[in-house]
Amino acid sequence: MTNEIPIGLAKSGVRGWALDDVAVVPNRRTRSPQEVSLDWQIDAYDFDMPVIGAPMDSVMSPATAIALGRLGGLGVLNLEGLWTRYEDPEPVLAEIAELEAQEVSPANTERLQRLYSEPIKAELITARLAEIREAGVVVSGSLTPQRTQEFYQTVVEAGVDMFVIRGTTVSAEHVSQNGDPLNLKEFIYELDVPVIVGGAAGYTPALHLMRTGAAGVLVGFGGGSSTTTRRAMGIRVPMATAISDIAAARRDYLDESGGRYVHVIADGGLGTSGDIVKALGMGADAVMLGTTLARAEEAPGRGWHWGPEAVHPDFPRGHRTHVGTVGPLEEVLWGPSHHTDGSSNLMGGLRRAMAATGYSDLKSFQRVDAIVSPPSQQQSR
Repeated sequence: MTNEIPIGLAKSGVRGWALDDVAVVPNRRTRSPQEVSLDWQIDAYDFDMPVIGAPMDSVMSPATAIALGRLGGLGVLNLEGLWTRYEDPEPVLAEIAELEAQEVSPANTERLQRLYSEPIKAELITARLAEIREAGVVVSGSLTPQRTQEFYQTVVEAGVDMFVIRGTTVSAEHVSQNGDPLNLKEFIYELDVPVIVGGAAGYTPALHLMRTGAAGVLVGFGGGSSTTTRRAMGIRVPMATAISDIAAARRDYLDESGGRYVHVIADGGLGTSGDIVKALGMGADAVMLGTTLARAEEAPGRGWHWGPEAVHPDFPRGHRTHVGTVGPLEEVLWGPSHHTDGSSNLMGGLRRAMAATGYSDLKSFQRVDAIVSPPSQQQSR
């Protein structure tokens, strides 16, 4: 049996499914939502929900990382963002929020690039991580592979609990003739903290990332609605297929390694509670949220959302997107909700979906039945 579809005489492609194309299916058993556990553990750290705040300046500040930690999730600070470039980034965030309203704007992009041209300061990395640590929550920061060699020692000395290496595409072996490439396996081996790496979008690259010793692998290219990677680079892998393929890599690596479990974390394109449900149902252990958390009142983006790709100095491939505000962070995550579109009480939606399909914990929910129903075949979205 093959999943390949001919594109023409010389090329074929594999069929892929987006989260919009699939749905989870109730079975013969249901449960009370109060009997469902959303607890998630990675390495030595326990969380009340499988939620990681994406390291994006419109989503996570030191304050929102602390707030998310107190609500039971994990906040990851972008260590290449405004908080490590400016002593006081609030005026910069206010300026970004006041840029002209249209999302696709070369003038906006040029201004963002200039604002992000301010150098990263090691002392601010230390100060921001110390602020999070003093609040008593799990401390996590993110660097791109390009910046990891330069700043990881600063991050480790600051006392980070969990380290994230996040980029559009991250590989276990980066081939380069210029400079020393980051050897992930050696790098992770030398660290004393768990490392989450990504993005990856297929079985083979994910398996290689797992073999580096990573505690978790990010699935997808991140950024969600604020990236234009597909239009600018022609790269896209539908999320439902990507999660399922990388869950298969997790299973095979578990056998290969003699029992070492690597967490699969869906990253990008998770705009509603229903998307979170389907990502976990496809096999993810947790989700990294950007757009959904950018809608919280406490989010530093003030109703606007953008990713690090949008400020790339040479090849920006994203834009500042207006996502609006739906309520306080606690309401967005835990409710009570006053919205009917899945934009708030995200964990309530997940809990009810698990109860309706008969599952009491996240690991067993990965076995939920699924159906493929592309949007063209759906009566309503």
